[in-house]
This record gives sequence, C-alpha cells and structure tokens, in this order.
Amino acid sequence: MVVTEQQSLADMTTMRLGGKARWVIEVATNDDLLLALHFASERNLPWFVLGDGSNVIAKGDYEGVIILNRIAGFEKIDEDDASATYKIGAGKVWDAVVERVCEANFSGIEAMSAIPGRAGSTPVQNVGAYGQEIADTLVSLDAYDTNSNEFVTLSRDDCEFSYRNSVFKNPVTRHHIITSITLRLRKTQMTPPFYPALETYLGSHGVTDYSPQNVRAAVIAVRAEKLPPVEKIASAGSFFKNPIIDKATAEQLLLEFPDAPHWPMGEDKVKLAAGWLIDQAGLKGFSKYGMAVYPKNALVITNQYATSSSDLEQFKSEIIDIVRDQFGIILEQEPEDLSS
Repeated sequence: MVVTEQQSLADMTTMRLGGKARWVIEVATNDDLLLALHFASERNLPWFVLGDGSNVIAKGDYEGVIILNRIAGFEKIDEDDASATYKIGAGKVWDAVVERVCEANFSGIEAMSAIPGRAGSTPVQNVGAYGQEIADTLVSLDAYDTNSNEFVTLSRDDCEFSYRNSVFKNPVTRHHIITSITLRLRKTQMTPPFYPALETYLGSHGVTDYSPQNVRAAVIAVRAEKLPPVEKIASAGSFFKNPIIDKATAEQLLLEFPDAPHWPMGEDKVKLAAGWLIDQAGLKGFSKYGMAVYPKNALVITNQYATSSSDLEQFKSEIIDIVRDQFGIILEQEPEDLSS
C-alpha cells in the first residue's frame, strides 16, 4: 500500500481537470483496501475509488482519500466445450485483459478493445461498444460491501445492469468496491450484422473471418479513427450517453430525419446516437472555454487548454441546450463527477 498527499487530480484523470486530492492510497490487495478504508474512517474523510480516471470528471479539490485500485489477478477457473471462465482482478488494465482473452481465441469482449480504464470499472456503468457490453459475459463479481463491512460475491442479476448503468453507479445503492470480476467467454465467433462503422471497416478490408483477434484489430483501427488518444489529447472518451426515448417520439424525429441512426431497445423504447444529434446541430469542431467537440467524433469533448471544471460545465451546458432546442432531446453526461 502506497500513501501520498496533495496529488494532482488532473494527473489522475484523462480529462486533466481538477485540483488536489488530500490523500491518495494505492491498493494492491484486499487487505490494502481494508487499511485504506480504515485510514479514511479514522480521519472522518470521504473516499473515492479510482481506476485510470478515464470516465471521471474531477471538480476542484478533493478533501478526502482517493483509493487507486490496483488489485491484480488473471486466472482461468473453468472451461467446457462451449466456453471458458476467467477471474480477473479489478485493478488489471482492461485492454490488456481483452488482448489476452483474444489471444486465447475466446469471444465476448473483443468489441470492447481499446477502451481505457481498469477491469473493475467495467461493471460500474456496464461498459459496452459495438454490440457487446460487460453484462453479456459477467457471471459474478467480488466486492467489499461498505454497508455490511464484509467481502461479498454478487451475481450478474445482483448488479441490476441497464444501459450504461448498474447498482454501482446509482448514488442511492452504491456501497460496493469491486475487487474482481468473473467473465464467461464463448468459443464461438461474433456474427454479422455488426455496428455500421465496424461493418464498414470489415467489409472494406475484406475480413470475413470474425475471430476475436480480427474483430479486435478492426475495433482498434475504427476507434483510432474516431477517438483521440487519451495519452496525447485530454478527454473522457464518449462524453454523452446515447439517449433512449419512447417510440412515439422517435417516430416523430424520424419523419423529419429519416437517416438518423436508431436502435430498438424493447419496451417501446428507441436508442438514438448522441454524436449524430450533436453533429446535426452543427457542433462538430465547436470550441469554447478551452474545450472542443472532437472534429472526428461529435460524441467526444476534448480539453484544449481549460484548467477549471467550470469551463467544461459551461461548454457542456451549451451543447445540451442547442441539441434540446433543435431536437427536443436532453443529452446526459456519461462520465461521473468527482467532487467533495
């Protein structure tokens, strides 16, 4: 366990905003985690668990304890004719996990290649991309329950997954710190139809073998074209959730914009593409307050030179207002706010 003081939150989050964290504790084991929580408790301080900060917006200083989850582990615990099951430490780099699984020729998470962050973060917002999401493969997870003060195992159903949401993201129900995830992966390949951008890439490159390795390579190439590298350009990846609206509202929108990307979600709901809405509103490349809408992908906000989260807040609000005024649809922020 490593304890430091007064560390820059901008250095710990990919949007590169925020002030100082009063304390930062890096944990590598379950015992470390208990010690970190005790450290916060005896000082009556709040705490926040952080992976790589790729889906978190820091606001000002954090007068508490940032717990950096670096709990390792990667073990195949079961295999049969159809699948293999892996138990993975929450602190493992997610893309390294995807790479190892694809090299072993197992399918289920290859479309989530090149997503920044740690494995333990994926259930929090039910991470997904190009037709796959963590809820599809997650069997269970281990976590520390801060209500009962014990380590517990939660099933997939316990996680209450929905689109970019889970029991771990809801402020009312979040009281678990994830320490490992268990995934069941298939021995069968993904099959068409794929999401349009992935379908286009596979077709244009003559890829007909949809092995995990080939799909992973295609996803990495597509993401490189559409998303800024966080190590070079400050961003939090996709900044807005794709809005889910009722079918009647979607039908009205499609009468005026028949080419609008949309996907049925069941229960008379339809998912729209937030990036398309922002682009159609003429905001791709829009910049203000030191922030900008990424020219290659309107779903991404980049930090050009802003130093305050208030700059981002003003910029975000203007985008939301313009899209609402033009389409009657309110966009919601995807990254989580971190504030004392």
